[in-house]
Amino acid sequence: MSGPANPTGSTNPTGPEERPIPEDSAPEQSAADMARSTYEVGSGVDSPYGTRRQGMFGVAGSGDTSGFQGLVREPWTPPAAERPYGGYFDDLVDALHDAYPQAAAAIRKVVVDRGELTLHIAREHLLGVAAALRNDPSLRFELCASVSGVDYLGSVNRLHSVVQLTSMTYRRTVRLELEAPIDDPHVPSLTTLYPTADWQERETYDMFGIIYDGHPALTRILMPDDWDGHPQRKDYPLGGIPVQYKGATIPPPDERRAYK
Repeated sequence: MSGPANPTGSTNPTGPEERPIPEDSAPEQSAADMARSTYEVGSGVDSPYGTRRQGMFGVAGSGDTSGFQGLVREPWTPPAAERPYGGYFDDLVDALHDAYPQAAAAIRKVVVDRGELTLHIAREHLLGVAAALRNDPSLRFELCASVSGVDYLGSVNRLHSVVQLTSMTYRRTVRLELEAPIDDPHVPSLTTLYPTADWQERETYDMFGIIYDGHPALTRILMPDDWDGHPQRKDYPLGGIPVQYKGATIPPPDERRAYK
């Protein structure tokens, strides 16, 4: 009695044949080998938050197929707010000054934008400010809701670590923002005060390369341990996918041909 028909149509009854990789296929390519994206300088605007960018990826004069080649973004610096801040913001800042004696030196700028309060904090004062916000009875910010990063390419202190704190007692929120230069990307870890910051700081380190001093296990969480670079930095190569199939390759967005 003959056996069942081979559904794959292969003459090999044990499984599909192993196909050799063509000699002209695209070689494996690391992120460091790919061309880095660019940004425009010389815009005449002095801003700590970067330079004028043309296109979604900072690309100009190429076949950018992302659809954002016509986008022009001017650098913008959030202005410092003036009192009265409005809502509970004045009471919160006053209570922080009472709870943390070095608050005047720690708070570099207070920003109120779109109904949200952001305190720009000197990174060496982060733990003191966070402890006061958590422990003081008039503040009681018990929850660290998120830790994330921002890269303002072209600015002096381009890496920003952003912390969102929530007071479940008073139903209030406050954002803490810290700056660090690219050659010294160190900020204190909040894991001793807020255990929820553990994996969030790992993700920010993985994507932006911000090093959280005092973190119990600061390792990558999304990318492989041996990955080269930090994918959400603005100068990280856009990539493209090396494909080992008949010599084909997928170029990065700023090198693709645009059809109008």
